[in-house]
Amino acid sequence: RKRLAAMENAGLPRPKTSIDVRRLLEDKSIDVVAIATPNHWHSLIGIWACQAGKDVYVEKPCSHNWWEGRQLVRAAERYNRVVQHGTQSRSSRSAIEAVQRLRQGLIGDVYLARGLCFKRRNTIGRAPIEPVPAGVNYDLWTGPAPLEAFTHNRFHYNWHWFWRWGTGETLNNGTHEVDVCRWALGVDFPHSIDASGGRYHFHDDWQFYDTLITNFNYPDKMLSWEGKSCQGMKFYGRDRGSTIMGTTGTVLVDRDGYEIYDLNGKKTDQFKVGGKTSSADLVGADSMTDAHFANFIAGVRTGEKLHAPIEVGNVAVTMLQLSNVAWELGRRFNLETADGKERHDADAMKSWGRAYQPGWEPEI
Repeated sequence: RKRLAAMENAGLPRPKTSIDVRRLLEDKSIDVVAIATPNHWHSLIGIWACQAGKDVYVEKPCSHNWWEGRQLVRAAERYNRVVQHGTQSRSSRSAIEAVQRLRQGLIGDVYLARGLCFKRRNTIGRAPIEPVPAGVNYDLWTGPAPLEAFTHNRFHYNWHWFWRWGTGETLNNGTHEVDVCRWALGVDFPHSIDASGGRYHFHDDWQFYDTLITNFNYPDKMLSWEGKSCQGMKFYGRDRGSTIMGTTGTVLVDRDGYEIYDLNGKKTDQFKVGGKTSSADLVGADSMTDAHFANFIAGVRTGEKLHAPIEVGNVAVTMLQLSNVAWELGRRFNLETADGKERHDADAMKSWGRAYQPGWEPEI
């Protein structure tokens, strides 16, 4: 309601609204669906939209678990739909340039990539079970997830920190950084994963770790993810980004551009978005989200190649979901590099999917 009022105050036309997404998907005049719901809804709405003949932009992460992410990839293929994953760095001019230069040998042979995100998040405390607030359709909000009693901590933003609806900081912010790392290294699924960490800072309703370090191992390369949810510390003066290391130096990529360092840690060049740089074509606004949506729209209208098609975006998402499972079970996984499955660990295989509210399974 606040958004509608803001649009009206700005003199913009009032859009049609619906509480139930299924009613919108029945509307033949709608060609495209953009999904920005809690994580546990992403794949199901995406699959329904493909089945309804609509193209899809789905924010990260594209799924709540490995199995349903694969279902969304299959739906895009089966129904021949355009599905863009919301890893917007793939449309950033500076990131595109950085990866191209890495391919050309900017820092020699790349062998290690490290994605980091340090967010200073406070405790969420402990919230009691209470009646569902007036005006909230909690059954519909829960949708495919098994129904659980309402608390304020399990609703709005804090759902991120509960297994039933969220995927933790790893897939909240790590999806962006690990996707850049994977892109820069030119790798897909690793052959093994190990993760360690815990909930150290606060003791509250938060179910995930607040600190996690994951190693994704390849035959001749390595990718790591490091997330800290209760520390406001900086690396290279920033709280998030990706560092790519090679035999002759390091490149740091973030949303402001990229920087180049030699083997002694001395900055040798930088390319900043929206300021004076050594690279003229990076000067000016670089809204990667706008560019990502523009690429998606062009993909729908003209068949332009997507920067982050769902089958590409789902790789980093699956890797990080496996990171969560490796942490939860406390052991190393050896994976099938074709699809990321750990077929020799029965406990891990139980985590490929989830229990769904009857009638809400994302089947195609």
